[in-house]
Amino acid sequence: MRIARFSVREGSAAGSVSFGVVEGDAAQPESLVLHAMAGHPFGTPQLTGESHRWDQVRLLTPMLPSKIVAVGRNYAAHAAELGHEVPEVPLTFFKPSTSVIGPTEAIAYPPFSGDVQHEAELAVVIGRMCREVPVDRVSEVVFGYTCGNDVTARDVQQREGQWARAKGFDTACPLGPWIETELDPADLAITCTVNGELRQTGRTSLMLRGIPELVAHISEAMTLLPGDVILTGTPAGVGPLNVGDEVAVSIEGIGTLTNKVIKRG
Repeated sequence: MRIARFSVREGSAAGSVSFGVVEGDAAQPESLVLHAMAGHPFGTPQLTGESHRWDQVRLLTPMLPSKIVAVGRNYAAHAAELGHEVPEVPLTFFKPSTSVIGPTEAIAYPPFSGDVQHEAELAVVIGRMCREVPVDRVSEVVFGYTCGNDVTARDVQQREGQWARAKGFDTACPLGPWIETELDPADLAITCTVNGELRQTGRTSLMLRGIPELVAHISEAMTLLPGDVILTGTPAGVGPLNVGDEVAVSIEGIGTLTNKVIKRG
């Protein structure tokens, strides 16, 4: 099931925000229909009976997470391209909720950086409050998966030695276009293009640590809440973004997350 969060563009419901079940062929957007849900999507979805054509809605970020826990250097080739060793334990860091944007929003190039880069990633969406989840029970707490872009001010990351500003600035965490709840994440193709040019390509099977290990490791330290997001690392090929670029992250079985890059006003 594909679950999106959206606002209605017109009519008596204009401006209202809902979750909905996406039906149709993602390769043909004109065929897509959103069936609105009552309340949040966790548990058994309850449809309201209202449906909207694709041109009647605006996609929003599929979740408003309380936190985004990201994993660094989880692909050996990416660690190597940046001149880093593979970490002995998962290397985790936070991106604030204020960094999240959806598939129709723009990445705003921050004025304090001259080297903003893309990082295409599979994002895990948590579906229930959990802590200290055993590896063999991780599937019970995962709601679904979406595309993520761990946008990074690389020069700031290198200059400051810690990653809060480099990876946490406003608009540095695009997520979308929706959440796929029925997906085996073990071996999915991940690509990133900039202005149609292929920059990154990889497969989730190349992760050094898979999703069960990551969720178990993170939940050992902190409580995860419904809607929280875990970014699972990026394959090799990260590179610069410039104002005016269009960056697209595609993941097999999910879809494509596309964002423009603008100058922060």
